Amino acid sequence: MSGGRIIDGDGHIFEDIAGIERHMPEAFRKQHRVPVPIIPSLDHMHGPMIKLQAGAFGGGKMIGQPEWKEFMEDVGIESAVLYPTSALAYGVITDIDWSVCLARAYNEWLHEAYVAKGDIFKGMALIPMVDPDAAVAELRYAIRELGMTGAMIPSNGLQATLGSKKYWPVYQEAESLGCSLALHGGSHHNMGMDDFTTFAPVHALGHPFGMMINLASMVFNGVFDRFPNLRVGYLEAGVAWFLFCLERFDGSWAAFQPFDFADQLVKTRPGEKMSKYIKRLIENDRLFIGCEGDEPTLGYAVKVVGSKPFIYSSDFPHEVTAESCKEEIQELRENPELSDDDKSNILFRNAERFYQARVPVA
Repeated sequence: MSGGRIIDGDGHIFEDIAGIERHMPEAFRKQHRVPVPIIPSLDHMHGPMIKLQAGAFGGGKMIGQPEWKEFMEDVGIESAVLYPTSALAYGVITDIDWSVCLARAYNEWLHEAYVAKGDIFKGMALIPMVDPDAAVAELRYAIRELGMTGAMIPSNGLQATLGSKKYWPVYQEAESLGCSLALHGGSHHNMGMDDFTTFAPVHALGHPFGMMINLASMVFNGVFDRFPNLRVGYLEAGVAWFLFCLERFDGSWAAFQPFDFADQLVKTRPGEKMSKYIKRLIENDRLFIGCEGDEPTLGYAVKVVGSKPFIYSSDFPHEVTAESCKEEIQELRENPELSDDDKSNILFRNAERFYQARVPVA
């Protein structure tokens, strides 16, 4: 597929469980004989009784590095940033030892299986947010020793929303390392949909709900003010949720501004709308949004906030195929609401700016 550069800002691997287990501590490997998976289920709503698009999820076959390379060559992608599949459930793990050991094993496996194979694969690490001190240590190891691009943070399942002060050490370390942090959905329990009887609306709402909740938590709790060089991405939820937040945040911020006696909350300029504050984050390369190119509101979103935040994401090999990805990219390239500069930003420039690694010399 021709037409210019493409960087995939959000692709997925299929975990090789045996390969990951080889990186677990020896004591665990010796005793792990019970039929308990090392990665928990996403939630009770993901299940087998779903009709999938033909070819989606590898058509039922394992997707590994060779299949990823074939996909990239077919679609015309020069490099891809890789996120987990089963381990999107990582945030539900509350056992500290389990969380710490799984993060290290996954990161070492991802490095071995993909990142070390060449510059076309970029890895996003798991970090054990259940223990922020351990998360700081794992982030430092993943960036400095394994060459990871940044870390994924689950948008659901953690003990607190991501604006919580308990996570500030992680943001401080990411800022120091110059790496990116990206929120990703996938686990949709405890969002008010646990008794839904079909999965499609759970999937439709769960991804943007997690993004909305945590964007609000991080913005209003002053995370971006306290860490002025932190870069955060909000992935795989389309773009309409973001427009919703801009509209709702403005009215609510005007009506209910806090006193902030503890001096820990967001600091807007006098008379500044919250949407203007968020646009400043975008302009300063602080806040990014994943998109797949076929969102009907993408052109309007670019009109509202410009094209700097939006990062093309294939989502391969999940609910897509190489053909569907090519169709989405072509739709983006033919979008009359977007300039050539907008299209280049979305297809590769924004990903370059978000995922850049500026690791200080030790």
